[in-house]
Amino acid sequence: MSTGTVPPQPQPTPAAPPAPAPVPPHASEATRLLCAGTYLDSGYRDRVIEELHLNEQRIVAPSLGFDAARVLAHALRARRLELAWAGAILGLWVIGAALTGGLLALFLVPIVYLAVASWIRGRAAYPPLYRRVPAFVLRWCGRALFALLLVLTAAVAFGVLNKDSSGGSSSGSSDSGLYGGGGGSGFSGSPSASDVLVPSSDSVDSLIDPWQAWVTFTMFALIALCVAAQRGQFARVLGAELSPQRFPDAASDPAEQAEGLRFGRLKDRIRLEQHSPLIMYNEARPFRGAGSAYQTWVLAVEMRPDKTKKQQPIGNRVVLEKIRPLIEQLRLPAEYAGQLGRDRLRRLEIDECVFLPAEGIRRRDEAPYHPRAFEEHRARAVEEGAEKRRHFLRIRVGGWEEELVVTVFVRIHTQGRMLTLEVAPHVLTPVREDFKNADRTAHRFRHNNVLGKAAWAVARVPGSVAGSLVTLGRGLLYVWRLLTGGYARALPDGPDLSVRELGSVALGSDFQEMDVRRYLKNVQDRVANGVRVALAESGYLTGEFMQKITTINNNGDVTNIARVENSTFAVGSHATASSTTFSTNGGAAPQTGPGSDGH
Repeated sequence: MSTGTVPPQPQPTPAAPPAPAPVPPHASEATRLLCAGTYLDSGYRDRVIEELHLNEQRIVAPSLGFDAARVLAHALRARRLELAWAGAILGLWVIGAALTGGLLALFLVPIVYLAVASWIRGRAAYPPLYRRVPAFVLRWCGRALFALLLVLTAAVAFGVLNKDSSGGSSSGSSDSGLYGGGGGSGFSGSPSASDVLVPSSDSVDSLIDPWQAWVTFTMFALIALCVAAQRGQFARVLGAELSPQRFPDAASDPAEQAEGLRFGRLKDRIRLEQHSPLIMYNEARPFRGAGSAYQTWVLAVEMRPDKTKKQQPIGNRVVLEKIRPLIEQLRLPAEYAGQLGRDRLRRLEIDECVFLPAEGIRRRDEAPYHPRAFEEHRARAVEEGAEKRRHFLRIRVGGWEEELVVTVFVRIHTQGRMLTLEVAPHVLTPVREDFKNADRTAHRFRHNNVLGKAAWAVARVPGSVAGSLVTLGRGLLYVWRLLTGGYARALPDGPDLSVRELGSVALGSDFQEMDVRRYLKNVQDRVANGVRVALAESGYLTGEFMQKITTINNNGDVTNIARVENSTFAVGSHATASSTTFSTNGGAAPQTGPGSDGH
């Protein structure tokens, strides 16, 4: 009995696995690293506190993938701890100078040399020659003088130099130069400049007693213990509340439990504003918080009717509703990837945001963050030609544990039989390398032996007094500004800076740069396709639109505009590409244009 060939039956498409649960912003890796950075870099910490705590009239910048309130909490805690340790270290210097009869104060002379050398050199990685040379000379003069004083103090402490053993110490010639007038037996009240800079054995013998030398070494040991304890406390923080295991539990974070009416009030305001779809901005910095512009482009095309189709009404909302489902499809994993698909596009976020200038309100709490107020603004702004109030479709992809954030702002406008498409990609580059290495730094210190910890602390004793003075001075200056600056009743303003942008590197790695281009190509391809579908379904020709997309693609070729930022292409009916401006804000440098997505 013969049987026919049975055609292959179609296999059912496997169901898409559920999208992975998003990581809350307060528990993201970017938030944890920025919190660690407030303990590592006092300059970064001070700018965080100035922006979010001192200038309370400023509305916080959008916090994409992180929690600015938690970063502020740790910045304030880190400053409190640093002020306490600075006071203790400076107190030991003052007490030691008094106990040793001024001997410990002599070490301030080389310390001043070291501090001035550091100031002259500056913070640049490669300072100019006119800074490096004097800084080098002063630094080594300070080190040599400090070492000389230390050796002489040790010699007195161990009895190498004393009045009985120093030759000629009892002679009249030496007495006349080192003791009081008339050859009395009392010590001179203060050393001369020559005694400090080029001390002789007789002068050291007459100025220093062994017990003073031993007290000096005791005070140095106590100062070194404070320096080591301060570093140890930072290491314990990184191994406890800032560890990857415990950080997601914000309720048990000691920084979050800090008391203070001002901090509590600002923490609530920040968490209300930072993730809201309503963005109150400063006119000079509208996209603050989104990162560096990555080749913003504008395309304008005339809507020509297709004579073979019936024209349908088309508006901004109609086009956006065609774009959104195409963007949402990017979340679907590959057909057979199943649960193994880990692409960050699966966590792609889509929402609509409205930009409003902050200059129009009298108090910060007057900003219309209520959902009903936002809906009213969105309903009116979506069809507006826009000037100060602008409506955008916002597409966000958070890669590399929210360290690499790509945000694409899309705006559609139809008026006068013209369709304008605005695409403004922005990239938040990864967190600074020293912040990312905070766990390694803390682990190495915690697991170092006693000798290693002691050597690390002793090497930082000379700079401890200058560092403590600077820390306490900054603290006093902050209190003075807080009391006299009038920030509490100042008129509201948009954000001046983003603490996330402050803690970012200029460029990511090659892999991260590849991911940025991949995210942008996928998103911008779907945006262009959605506009094309909306035009076609509404009865308009799409050939001119696709031709101008191709023109943008060609102008975005890597050989023409490699590593050019903020390039704007306004394409009209008789124009091609327009001018290009260069960005100096240190953001991610693009490799390809926005149109290099193969449309």
